[in-house]
Amino acid sequence: MKKVLVLFFCLIFHTISNAQIHEIGVFLGGSNYIGDVGKTNYISPNELAFGILYKWNKSPRHSWRFSYTQTNISGNDLDSEIPGRYLRGYKFKNSIKEFSAGLEFNFFDFNLHEVLKRKLTPYVYSGVSYFIYDELYVIGGDTRKDYTSSKVAIPMTVGIKTNILENFILGLEVGARYTFTDNLDGSLPKNENLKPLQFGNVNSKDWYVFTGFTLTYTFGDKPCYCAD
Repeated sequence: MKKVLVLFFCLIFHTISNAQIHEIGVFLGGSNYIGDVGKTNYISPNELAFGILYKWNKSPRHSWRFSYTQTNISGNDLDSEIPGRYLRGYKFKNSIKEFSAGLEFNFFDFNLHEVLKRKLTPYVYSGVSYFIYDELYVIGGDTRKDYTSSKVAIPMTVGIKTNILENFILGLEVGARYTFTDNLDGSLPKNENLKPLQFGNVNSKDWYVFTGFTLTYTFGDKPCYCAD
């Protein structure tokens, strides 16, 4: 009976190991914001961003991905090429703490069990993000905090990755977040008493973008060591 149980668990773990592999690692790069204050460049990192991530690879083509990323976002009208913004001269800084979950899809097979082969693939990622930020308002040219709030965003990420060592994967990616708020910059405060202070385009939502590198460690490919 003991040998049967050992064989059973070995078969279970062997099946798991051939169906999936795990990755855990870090993200390091920069962030920028797109909205009603400052520059309008889509990719222009001006603040440090860092985070942790975990991937559960279900096949060589797709994996479930979970992450936490933290950054500040900022904008300054004096950096803008739009004359109206430059003359206005507003600036702001906000903090972002994001939790994200979704599906990562590889364009080419990325079989992590083939440890001796160099692999390279572009990939895309999307899902849902939940982030915490400060509701701001601008008065007399100064940006102030009203209260802390949270919202949902849609992540849209493209990247490219390769295995650099037996158990390490290096990636380069750009991920834009479409948010469901227009007040990362203080332009559209929710507080009824602050509505006279609203400015900018009230019909468009704010975005923030992460640009940087991921470095992950793979494990779980040999979970069972069974004697013959």
